[in-house]
Amino acid sequence: MYEKELEALKAKGRLRKRRVFSSNLVDLASNDYLRLAHSGTLFERAIKRLRRYDAFAPKASQLVNGYHPIHRDFERFAAKLHGFESALVVGSGFLGNLALFETLPRKGDLLLIDEEYHASGMLAAKLTHGKTAFFSRKDETDLRRKLERSGKGGRVFAAIEGVYSMSGAIVEKSAIETIKAFDATLIIDEAHSGGVIGENLLGALDFHGISRENVVRLGTFGKAFGSYGAYIAASKEIVAFLENRAKSVIYSTAPSLFDVAYAFEAQKWVWSRRKLIAKAIRDAKSVAEQNGYKTDSLILPIAMKSDKAAMAAQRKLQKEGFLVGAIRRPSVKTPQLRAILRENAAVLKRFFAALQTVADRA
Repeated sequence: MYEKELEALKAKGRLRKRRVFSSNLVDLASNDYLRLAHSGTLFERAIKRLRRYDAFAPKASQLVNGYHPIHRDFERFAAKLHGFESALVVGSGFLGNLALFETLPRKGDLLLIDEEYHASGMLAAKLTHGKTAFFSRKDETDLRRKLERSGKGGRVFAAIEGVYSMSGAIVEKSAIETIKAFDATLIIDEAHSGGVIGENLLGALDFHGISRENVVRLGTFGKAFGSYGAYIAASKEIVAFLENRAKSVIYSTAPSLFDVAYAFEAQKWVWSRRKLIAKAIRDAKSVAEQNGYKTDSLILPIAMKSDKAAMAAQRKLQKEGFLVGAIRRPSVKTPQLRAILRENAAVLKRFFAALQTVADRA
């Protein structure tokens, strides 16, 4: 039925397939920035938290009886930690963006989306009840013009990411300030910035010192915290509205209790060791800089000449013992290798030496 389409993808070097990679490879592909997915200590702590209760799965949606003390306790912790009034757990970052974009803008409202925003937001924007427009955060004249045109009447929402998943760039403070100057509600996806940047490793809001007023923050349990799931931190009013209107909350089984418990323990662990973790992150970025690469986060994109070149380079690095991502179109405009600097300095030095053997870099 789809033979021609699959053959076309294969010819362009864009055919994708799930693989189980060897555990002997040095993993520089995953978003497990702090290696917490490997923590036996956090696993045992999460199990201990779960064993306090007589059920180990939520069993229903949150508005039936799937809402659990583990969910509630994490929400209270996350809201306080990040300086918000309230929080709401959701099944994944994808479902979180779906909840925000499909629910918050109503008829007559405007949703502005950074053109580099995550694909889940782009998909969810098609479901919004309001108008949608795209902007480039790097072009503040464009952003300001679109905010000025929003005019009077409806609410305005502007969506950005804290750290952009493909480039590793931190959102510009001036873009956030422009959005807030027009009293637009800032939606910030901190999936790739939480646990990685900021004085307290709390993400871009922390990094730039941004007030939480008129801000909605999406955080994930994955990425730096080694688990699965997500949460939305916002005002009590917005959380209450999401509880009543967000279809991805109302009609989904509540998030896994183990995953929330694991993320809870992981976030407490990161908070208690934030200075040591921040130093390790600085050391990893320093090794990259010594080898001619600079990144604001732990994401290192390496441009390649073509999709096929990216795949070939990935295979070559695997032979050298390293696993990196080969990111191809349409996920990115320019094919790239994507390395996550999640190892110690000695390992990263070996990686950069191996990287010199890879041909066809752009």
